[in-house]
Amino acid sequence: MPALFVDQLTVIDFALFDIHRGIVGESWIVDLVLEGELDDQGMVFDFGDVKKRIKQAIDATVDHKLVVPANSDYVATEHNDKGLKLTLKDTSGHRYHHQSPEQAVVLLDAEEVTMDAVIKVLNKACLEVVPNNVAKVHLTLNTEAIAGHYYHYAHGLKKHLGDCQRIAHGHRSQIHIFENGKRSEDLEAFWCQKWEDIYIGTEEDLVETEVEDATEYYRFAYTSEQGYFSLELPKARCHLMKSDSTVELIASHIVKQLKAIKPDSAIRVKAFEGVNKGAIANG
Repeated sequence: MPALFVDQLTVIDFALFDIHRGIVGESWIVDLVLEGELDDQGMVFDFGDVKKRIKQAIDATVDHKLVVPANSDYVATEHNDKGLKLTLKDTSGHRYHHQSPEQAVVLLDAEEVTMDAVIKVLNKACLEVVPNNVAKVHLTLNTEAIAGHYYHYAHGLKKHLGDCQRIAHGHRSQIHIFENGKRSEDLEAFWCQKWEDIYIGTEEDLVETEVEDATEYYRFAYTSEQGYFSLELPKARCHLMKSDSTVELIASHIVKQLKAIKPDSAIRVKAFEGVNKGAIANG
C-alpha cells in the first residue's frame, strides 16, 4: 500500500505530571506516515493538507496542555464551575493543585504519561481529519538530540492571547551560554542543573505561600482570556521572575543572574524554547 511520510511535522510543547518528578515541561517531535490508496491526483494526501489538517489536529490535542495519567493512584480529578481541578501527589509526598478550563488538560487513559499512550490519543485525532482513502496513520514521537546540557521547564503566560496563557505548559530546552565570546560548558551545566524540572513563576502571579508538613508551597493564579488558572506546587520546584516568562525575558533574566556571579565577564545567552526557536540576550 502506498505511504506518505513527513518527518518533523510539528513539535508538541506541553507539560506532564510524573509521579517522581512532578510537573515537567516537555517538547516532543512528531514524525508522520500515512498509508492509503492513491486519490485522483495520484496522492495519498496532499502535503499542504497534511500540514494544515493533521498538524492542527495534533496541536489541538496535546500541544500547550498539561497531560496527566488519569488512571494513576496519585491523580484525582474534580469538575467544578471553573473547569477542572486536579489534585496530584508525587512519590515524595508533595502535593500539586491545578485548576483550569477543561481544554487546558489531557486526562490520559493510562497509569503514566508515555509516548505510546500519547500516540494513541494523537492517532485517534488524526484519523478524524484524513480523507477516506487513508487507511492507517503512524505517528512517532521523539525528543531532540542535544549534545550539550538541557533543562525542562513549565510556565504560563497570562497576557498571551493564544494557548501559552495556560498556567502549566512547558518545554525541553537546550541553552548556549558564552563567556567573553567563548561557549562555556560549565555555565551551561550550572544553569541546567539549577533549572532541572523547574516551574518558572511570575512574582505578581504569586498569590499565596503556605507550609505543610515542613514543605513550603507557592500558589500562582490569574484570570486570562481562556478563564481562571491556578497552580500550587512546592517552592523548591519554582523559580521566580519579576517579569513574565517569555523566552525573550528568560534570556535576559539568565544574563542578569549570571552577571551577578561573573560581573567582569561579557555574557551572551541563547535560550531555546523547545526545538529550534528561542531568544538571545547579552550583558
